[in-house]
Amino acid sequence: MTSADIAEATRSTVQKFLALRLAGDTEGLTALFAEEVDWMLAENPVVPWIRPRSTAAECAAQADELARYTVPEDARASVDTVLVDGTDAVLMGQVSGTVRATGKSFSGPFALRLTVENGRITRHHLYENSVSIAAACTP
Repeated sequence: MTSADIAEATRSTVQKFLALRLAGDTEGLTALFAEEVDWMLAENPVVPWIRPRSTAAECAAQADELARYTVPEDARASVDTVLVDGTDAVLMGQVSGTVRATGKSFSGPFALRLTVENGRITRHHLYENSVSIAAACTP
């Protein structure tokens, strides 16, 4: 494979990830994640959907957990930049929502670094406005 082929395969997997996430397809996401994933999201003990994860099923379940703790009709995410370099991709955008238990809203920018190997996501590192999210989760 050429470097252009590898980048195109990565881009294709990222687009599939976004489509599955938007559709809430946990089974599809589980199949897309590798068996073991390098998952990183800053620990935040007041945010119930943020916890350590490492298996495909745990990583895919994060979307379901987020939906369970937030108001679905208030959830917004936009991706305005996708950068691909070989097996790595970085997505940047904005995210916002409302925490169901408190009624408080959160918003802010995010960056998501994904690594794709053999058509499966092996790295998922998310950087987001954790202060805003924690404040929304605190009564």
